[in-house]
Amino acid sequence: MAKLNRERRLRERRQEKQAKKLARKLAAANPPEETSDGLTGDEPGEMPPQTDGASQGDTGGDTAGDADDVTPADAPAGTDR
Repeated sequence: MAKLNRERRLRERRQEKQAKKLARKLAAANPPEETSDGLTGDEPGEMPPQTDGASQGDTGGDTAGDADDVTPADAPAGTDR
């Protein structure tokens, strides 16, 4: 019984290997079509083009009051920064 199981698994592996080989052969014969520039903007994780020229995090508001923008030279006297 063990011999039959080994032979069956061997046949299955050979069939899978043959199927993969055939799939690679077909893929090489029929390469996927590409656009003329190769950039479609439809790729996952790709950001859409910005039309207004602003960076993504920019809200257009005044940043003079942001606490993160204060450097030790700009800090008010008496602070330990």
